[in-house]
Amino acid sequence: MQIYGFNKTTLLDYPGCLAAVVFTGGCNFCCPFCHNASLVLNSLGQPLISEEEVLAVMEKRRKILEGVCITGGEPTLQADLPEFILKVKRLGLKVKLDTNGTRPELLREWIEEGLLDYIAMDIKNTKKKYPLTTGRPQPELEKVEETVRILMNAGVDYEFRTTVVKEFHTLSDMEEIGHWVKGAAHYYLQSFRDSEGVICSGLHAHTPAVLNKFRERLEKFVPHVEIRGL
Repeated sequence: MQIYGFNKTTLLDYPGCLAAVVFTGGCNFCCPFCHNASLVLNSLGQPLISEEEVLAVMEKRRKILEGVCITGGEPTLQADLPEFILKVKRLGLKVKLDTNGTRPELLREWIEEGLLDYIAMDIKNTKKKYPLTTGRPQPELEKVEETVRILMNAGVDYEFRTTVVKEFHTLSDMEEIGHWVKGAAHYYLQSFRDSEGVICSGLHAHTPAVLNKFRERLEKFVPHVEIRGL
């Protein structure tokens, strides 16, 4: 599998687990606020980390680690991702997958096969704002909607999350998103953070007060809503 980044230990990326993080390259979206521009726009120009090296580190740390978070880019674009997950599972580690939800047929298959222990799916914005927010005129919204339905009924641990950007997200958007995912288990609002790795410059975070209003609005529809990144 093509691995472009590897963090040996994190307490932030897999809720409740001490985990390692694996970064894959390439994405079928081009969200302006994405902070992994090099992985989305120029993954082939980045140095690769061998799968063997990553698995060897996990093997050495298997008594410390509890899980592995696979993120990107969009990991489901990796054809050999299931094989890599099986290798991780054989080490006795749980697997969390971060995804934009555009490959529902694969997620359904992997859930049925017991490959995934936790799935974090990005809800980029309201349905009508998906083209603007993903940088794609046709962002495969039907597939995103199908993935939402799958996660809410599959019995696997999951969360929905939105990176909140002042230029893209409003209080009324939160209301509309809430109607869309009503009854979901967990929703996380992630405060945008500017950095050199962001695809588009000039974007801003909402204030904590506004984020709390967003949280309160979503709590009308989802019982557990938290804010990350403040």
